[in-house]
Amino acid sequence: MISRRAFLGASAAAATFPWWGCGIASAATPDTVKVAFDDRSGAGETYAYVTGIAPDGKVVILKADGTPYNPPSPSADQTPLAEDCAIPVKSLPQLSVPKMAGARIYVVTDAKLDFFVNPGPALVHPSFVNTADPNHGRNWSFCEFTFNDAVLFANISYVDFVAIPMGLHLKTTGSGDQTVPGLPAASLDPICDALRAQGGAWAELVDAGSDGRPLRALSAQHRADRFTGYLDGYIDSVWQKYSGSDLTVDSQIPGLGKFTGRVGSDGLLAFTNGERFAKPVTADVWSCNSGPFALKDGDSAARKAIVPRLAAALNRTTLLDNPNQPDDENPAKFYTAAETNHYARIVHSRLPDNRGYAFPYDDVSPGPDFSGAVQAGDPDTLTITINALR
Repeated sequence: MISRRAFLGASAAAATFPWWGCGIASAATPDTVKVAFDDRSGAGETYAYVTGIAPDGKVVILKADGTPYNPPSPSADQTPLAEDCAIPVKSLPQLSVPKMAGARIYVVTDAKLDFFVNPGPALVHPSFVNTADPNHGRNWSFCEFTFNDAVLFANISYVDFVAIPMGLHLKTTGSGDQTVPGLPAASLDPICDALRAQGGAWAELVDAGSDGRPLRALSAQHRADRFTGYLDGYIDSVWQKYSGSDLTVDSQIPGLGKFTGRVGSDGLLAFTNGERFAKPVTADVWSCNSGPFALKDGDSAARKAIVPRLAAALNRTTLLDNPNQPDDENPAKFYTAAETNHYARIVHSRLPDNRGYAFPYDDVSPGPDFSGAVQAGDPDTLTITINALR
């Protein structure tokens, strides 16, 4: 399985797994892939937007007729996109999409989205946290994909929020079809009800629309200031345990092997390969990308393998009980601690096959696939199912 993090940007600098050993055929992919929409939203109109980084490094977004458009660099920030790039999926349910990296397919019902361009050019995407953004109160969501010479990789992501339920189906030319159903129709309200029932800061993750009904449920990382100290007791217990016993982390990468670590008198979790980690705080766990979990260019392959597995075990609150990560993980024990990532717990409880990213390293696994990704070197058609919000 290739990590979602390998595809968040135009390069694979933050990859959890290397390209080799990922099971993708080495034959070149076609020049374009078909992207189709199965609109079950019940909306009067549904629009899609497809955008990413072209192989030449330019920003690309498809126009309303499905043809590629490279917006020029404007003279000022927040310049409105000059072309209409709202694809009406009811009248244009299938597109021919060229290769692009770090890409997204947005869907929005009964409205269009506003995209802007900053000098560069840099495309300004819709915001789900900035209430001043014109898109904030609209009903939209997205899936992620990268399509390059080796593979089409697409995933359903709840890393940021839950809104319109979406599913994926990948038809290939010979390697077999793949399906990720995602959240069923009308999943948002029960998820928000469960967050409210959890109480405390979890109830604050519900983002209501102008009608007072839930519009989206935010991941805890976007309300991290409400969770200060939330996991302190658990993390302290983990650090205390591994000051007196070994923690083993399996890189799951051929040739890289396993790493053994202990917490030293300096408070750092030190592995025998030389990698050292300070004690994280709750916000580091929720984001998987700050404090000791922040990865940068030049970090070793070992560190890039250890970080996801530590972050995943802390989100799932299994690190205290399982010193062999992630080999001896038992999914039945995920999120069973009183203080845990209840957003991820609740989202996974609604997924029919338990597959979908509820935090950035949700693809870490002893075997079962929790990631909600489809991928193939011989893609034919990627179908996006758009389910009803309620």
